[in-house]
Amino acid sequence: MKKYDVLIIGAGIAGLYSAINIPSDKEVLVVCKDVPWECNTFYAQGGLATAMNKEDIASHIEDTMVAGSYHNNRDAVEIMSKISLETTKDIIDKGMEFDKDEQGNILYTKEAAHSISRIVHAGGDATGIYLHYFLMVQNKHKLQKNTLVYDLLIKEGRCYGVKAIVNYKPITIYADNIIIASGGVGSLYEFNTNSRTISADIHGICAEKGIPLADMEMMQFHPTVFVKTPYARKLLLTEALRGEGAFIVNENGERFLFDYDERGELASRDIVSRAIFDYKRKNNNEDVYLDFSMFDKDFFHKRFPNITRSFLALGYHFPTDRVPISPAFHYAVGGIKSDTYGRVDGVTNLFAIGEAASTGVHGANRLASNSLLEGLVFAKRSIKYILAQKKEDYEIPSFDKDYATILHKENDKEYRQRLRSIMWHDIGIIRTKDDLKRAKNLIYDIKNQDIGRLLELRLNTASAIVESALARDESLGAHYIE
Repeated sequence: MKKYDVLIIGAGIAGLYSAINIPSDKEVLVVCKDVPWECNTFYAQGGLATAMNKEDIASHIEDTMVAGSYHNNRDAVEIMSKISLETTKDIIDKGMEFDKDEQGNILYTKEAAHSISRIVHAGGDATGIYLHYFLMVQNKHKLQKNTLVYDLLIKEGRCYGVKAIVNYKPITIYADNIIIASGGVGSLYEFNTNSRTISADIHGICAEKGIPLADMEMMQFHPTVFVKTPYARKLLLTEALRGEGAFIVNENGERFLFDYDERGELASRDIVSRAIFDYKRKNNNEDVYLDFSMFDKDFFHKRFPNITRSFLALGYHFPTDRVPISPAFHYAVGGIKSDTYGRVDGVTNLFAIGEAASTGVHGANRLASNSLLEGLVFAKRSIKYILAQKKEDYEIPSFDKDYATILHKENDKEYRQRLRSIMWHDIGIIRTKDDLKRAKNLIYDIKNQDIGRLLELRLNTASAIVESALARDESLGAHYIE
């Protein structure tokens, strides 16, 4: 029976950086649900936040805490900011190239709620593509695609591995250490910016097994998204656009955000998202736009080549044209409860890192571009912890229950669409107790239908989000109760 030293679920930044920190003499398997680049890291535009130097650590911590409404775990924030100096240097030393000026100095940009420019970027607005490719090349361990994990093998407080479908065949994968780096919950929401593979399966397994999920009411919405496309994943317009000077305007070209917050376009994401949502609601669903007319054409095309190209294909000519925007679900601030070494509460040998996890580092709302940084820092720490442990002998018990034949049922697609609508309308940007209670009942109704295993896992996660939202009576950060 094959057993790995480390099994990593997910091939985004957290999973791949974990893998490249493990020596090549270890047996490691990285698995992902689809092709490896179908992940949120690949779609990240803005960049990687990092403390500029030791003097900037205090300011980076404070910006992160303010954005998170001081709901953050301060220890986790301090660890992330301090270690950012190591991890950013490490990937640059290994060959990751960030954008530079003509003198060869790294360029830093500013995004909403950062007090200074401390975000590095690559390929203009294609940081995720460049960073993901770099990590893929660096990884020397086995990477297996088309692997859908549908159960964790846990007995008496220990995780022994997973059950998965690989190319439509059920298999069991055993490992001494299992790292969950599977990302967030985007596919639960009707409008989202996430990769199609991000569907909250592993969170649903954890909910089923009694593994704690934390801060699940803290779901972050990105304020500037082009949603007028037929695809589930909507087109993100990076926050760096506003950091560089783009405006949000109404039909008449008026900047209305200052009516909501004195920082206008540079207020934190939760505030800008709610402002747009509220403005549209009060003005007959009037379109709201992102306006780039203040940009020099050559600068814009060089700084934002990805956005320029993808929107040209839709008939928009930037920076001349403005584009209609809406908030959309973007990032799961809450997740699988883990400590600053990624260790999952109550289960030996199980770790959660990156967006899948909740270390408390983001508090009630994530500061822009801290997500890629979180992936690097807590991947590094979890691997450091794993490599320091003494290898032990143990027997693997038998695991009988299998869901392989019932992953999908006939009506799942229709129920899945219904769930996505419920999540968007009732557990979205602005919530009410009545909407949350209605959502809870509707989710319960779908759970009692004849459904497949994967939809059941999504519903488990949706239940965890609505229960967390109902438990918090006061508005805080991304959780806004009216």
